[in-house]
Amino acid sequence: MSHLYLDESLDLGSVRPGDAVGLDGDEARHAVTVSRLRVGERVSIGDGRGRVVHGPVTGAEPRRLEIDVESVSDEPAPSPRLTLVQALAKGDRDELAVQAATELGVDRVVPWSATRSVSRWDGAKAEKGRARWASIVREAVKQSLRARIPAVEPVASTRELPARLQGERMLLLVPGAETPLSGIRSDGRDLALVVGPEGGIDPAEIERLREAGAEPVRLGDSVLRTSTAGPAAIAVLSVALGRW
Repeated sequence: MSHLYLDESLDLGSVRPGDAVGLDGDEARHAVTVSRLRVGERVSIGDGRGRVVHGPVTGAEPRRLEIDVESVSDEPAPSPRLTLVQALAKGDRDELAVQAATELGVDRVVPWSATRSVSRWDGAKAEKGRARWASIVREAVKQSLRARIPAVEPVASTRELPARLQGERMLLLVPGAETPLSGIRSDGRDLALVVGPEGGIDPAEIERLREAGAEPVRLGDSVLRTSTAGPAAIAVLSVALGRW
């Protein structure tokens, strides 16, 4: 299947092969007028919560797409879960990180207002920024044909991070750290990767997060941009966890 369309309002729980499923609104418009899907082409429609139905298009109107369901697939919730704590960065570097990390399999995203973050999400800008990241995540899910949409949480301060990540194993990406990320093995807990902004994580923040249980780890000998560090770490952990 080369096309996946998402509608989080759909209830696909009781759908079985032989049923018909319809897609409305902007998602249907994109399928019909942008992707130019036609009757007979095979597509997938998901609810963003793990269930996807597959089948041929039987109706294609400007704001309505219908398929006959031939098969149904369910993607179980991952365990352990991978969270990306991405520091706000200037330009589109943080957005590039979120997009790539989603395509590579991250399960949750937490925007982080770090001490050295140049970008700031204050007031109404905080929800606007979160919504922008959520849109990027959604499109990346469709691109990579994933069945589950990772949650994008409200922005967190350094003080708030330990509570947000309670029960998770915090891995701080710090160049020069003694422990290599490639040596990390699962202990059953969900994993949270904490990635700093362009100037790196402030030493006081490192100490504060270490006191909260975070483990400094390094990716390698080179220093990556904030836009590539998180996705690279997701790839390393995906191998270590047996996802790949």
